[in-house]
Amino acid sequence: MTVEMKSQNLLKGVLTEIRTRKDEFEEKRHVPRDMVEQLKKLGVYRAHTPRCFGGDAISPSEFLRLIEAISEADGSAGWVASFGSAAIYLAALPRETLARLYANGPDVSFAGGLFPVQPAKKVAGGWRVNGLWKFASGCKGADILGVGIGTGEGGKPLTAVLKPEDVEIVENWEVLGMRGTGSHDLRVKDVFVPDEWTFVRGGLPSIEEPIYQYPSVAYAAQVLAVVNLGVARAALDEVSQMAAGGRSGITGAPKMADRAYLRISVAKAEASLRSARAFFYEATDMAWESIMRGDGVSTEQSSMLRLAAVQATRAGASAVQTAYMLSGTAAIYDGHPLQRYLRDAMVVTQHAFLSESMYDGAGSVFLGVPPMPGYI
Repeated sequence: MTVEMKSQNLLKGVLTEIRTRKDEFEEKRHVPRDMVEQLKKLGVYRAHTPRCFGGDAISPSEFLRLIEAISEADGSAGWVASFGSAAIYLAALPRETLARLYANGPDVSFAGGLFPVQPAKKVAGGWRVNGLWKFASGCKGADILGVGIGTGEGGKPLTAVLKPEDVEIVENWEVLGMRGTGSHDLRVKDVFVPDEWTFVRGGLPSIEEPIYQYPSVAYAAQVLAVVNLGVARAALDEVSQMAAGGRSGITGAPKMADRAYLRISVAKAEASLRSARAFFYEATDMAWESIMRGDGVSTEQSSMLRLAAVQATRAGASAVQTAYMLSGTAAIYDGHPLQRYLRDAMVVTQHAFLSESMYDGAGSVFLGVPPMPGYI
């Protein structure tokens, strides 16, 4: 058996386990640590770890396709896995700190409650950290945790890296969608964080490898947007299976597959989703190819990544809504898969990195006017 075949078999096995256990994730409201260990075996957390510390150095498209596949199995698991991309942020830590971080191997899972940024007191050799931070997705299975403590170089947020034992997880993730992400609050009380364990999110990396030239803010949006591509794929497959099964309405209406409006709607949803997906990966590959040629990533390319991310998010959510509406009363019950797909997909659209304002930023770049602060 080849290495590639072994890798595919491992992926298939982990995805099967995720599908089997997604109700458990929903009930517990987090992805358990043993499942995070399975994600580590897939290479999620070593994907962008520096090669000098054992990382796999895969391309952005490879990582995004992996997250898409996981998200098709379960949106919450895909969302948690997406933070394997945080190794790009962590590369802004001093090289000596990274050596300590990866001393036991490249598979280090990170979760961050970076906002709202809380002021920290500067003391000799570091920072005295106190505060409460929100939306720390995956925090219950993380090896290290980050919190936003102020503004660093270029006005970008400064992040302090802490050990789990130094952080209290406030379990208040009471939501309808993405329940399994465990996006609880983090509370820190009077913890000292040395300077060498702080970094500027999106700051200059201390390691020179191609992946660290990829626009970090745009990538942070992409790894979340791709979750909706996976969820939408699962939703459209679900309604297609319902129709193929010969399901009829309770009113005696024709079978689903015999209704012209349903066939037209499914075709339109497929076309829209596949178009957004093609744009998404096209923009990704163009930026990466530019880096590999030694040309870096232009402002226009970075903006295209942001635009492709928000478009994928919206197209994915629209496809899920279409699948839900076409499924009739069957989809209104808690146990129906489309209930979860709908709830999960709509949560992705609410993320600040994927809001409608991103279209304004992209339009500004197209028209040659300054975009909103923080867009690029």
